[in-house]
Amino acid sequence: MTGTRIAALGHYQPAKVLTNDDLAALVDTSDAWISSRVGIRTRHIAGPEEPVDELAAHAAGKALAAAGLGPADIDLVLVATSTAIDRSPNTAARVAARLGMGSPATMDLNVVCAGFTHALATADHALRAGAARRALVIGADKMTEVADWTDRTTCVLVGDGAGAAVVEATDDDQEPGIGPVLWGSVPEMGNAVRIEGTPPRFAQEGQSVYRWATQRLPALAREVCERSGITPEDLAGVVLHQANLRIIEPLAAKIGAVNAVVARDVVDSGNTSAASIPLALAKLVERGELPSGSRALLFGFGGNLSYAGQIVRVP
Repeated sequence: MTGTRIAALGHYQPAKVLTNDDLAALVDTSDAWISSRVGIRTRHIAGPEEPVDELAAHAAGKALAAAGLGPADIDLVLVATSTAIDRSPNTAARVAARLGMGSPATMDLNVVCAGFTHALATADHALRAGAARRALVIGADKMTEVADWTDRTTCVLVGDGAGAAVVEATDDDQEPGIGPVLWGSVPEMGNAVRIEGTPPRFAQEGQSVYRWATQRLPALAREVCERSGITPEDLAGVVLHQANLRIIEPLAAKIGAVNAVVARDVVDSGNTSAASIPLALAKLVERGELPSGSRALLFGFGGNLSYAGQIVRVP
């Protein structure tokens, strides 16, 4: 069995920006209320002519370019999303068509906010088993399309975007760049985060998710480190699902990652669900805040209530 690594990253967000002041003109809220409760200042909004697969394809194209690869070099496309409107063709197939790929396997994974880390683990397993040689792993969501714009507790949270990683198999003499996954769920809390109904609408029990994340997640994150044979002090970066700054900052401290750069992309992007982790990671790498070869913790959590995390080497 070989190992795997992230060869390159890419990200994409729509041009339109919605500020807290803009939202205050739509619902009973204010910049001070939003900033103090969730830490969000702005979010990017896709238009009706920008479907999820287009966001995903933009991010994937950037990741391919950063890796020095072409569409024909990919034989597996995994897209984590919970906001694709159509059931078939799936988002991964549409991304492959947009990029002019040959004959990759194409699959969507719906694990909501933990989707990207689930998809990354799935690609890692497929490559280690020899089922593929190179994969595109994409997190993409258009949360504004499922937002209830009359509900001030949820519409202020969401944004749109996509992040992508090129994942490739490594030779036997190379150190693996993607560590063992820790994943699971809390079935009795499955309704804590929902996108349901006709038309589908996003809703959540925010306090329940907050309590679970702050109480349970630190121990789970430390277990992820143990599975990769490192301590939290060894981490150069911590990239949690970008749900709420009030969750992210205390959790990083409780994990014990005292030397790590903590992703805070939620401030500028809002909650982009499956896109949030690859978006935040790609931006940290692009800005040079995480050195190549350093180790970062990725940990997604949210809908179902599902979670998944792993340690990765920064490309």
